[in-house]
Amino acid sequence: MPPIRCFVVTCALLAMQAGIALPAMAEPDARAQHEIAALLAFVGQSHCSFIRNGKSYGASQAQGHLEDKLHVLLRMDKVDTAEDFIDRAGTQSSLSGEPYLVVCDGRQQTSAAWLKDELQRLRQGGP
Repeated sequence: MPPIRCFVVTCALLAMQAGIALPAMAEPDARAQHEIAALLAFVGQSHCSFIRNGKSYGASQAQGHLEDKLHVLLRMDKVDTAEDFIDRAGTQSSLSGEPYLVVCDGRQQTSAAWLKDELQRLRQGGP
């Protein structure tokens, strides 16, 4: 499995391969789905670098990683809102507990702060 995949995703895939049934995916409401999709697109279209466990990844890799984590969390019925997505998928490594960092234009910040700022902008009707 490529190194971009997280421990949570690996465990879920192993469970499925072993024939252990995971519950059906729960669906957040339409607003949350729209916000989460917008946040994922924001990540993927950014020009930023994403630091996970001390290693730098590009925007499309970061988007894919967060999408993988989201799918696992949906199967576990752990995401109902965009805030849940940020807190449970976009904040820190499930494996090490280290915070995810984002570097944009030479400025480093936590991915949690970066994503929460974007969510606030989206809710205020930003472009």
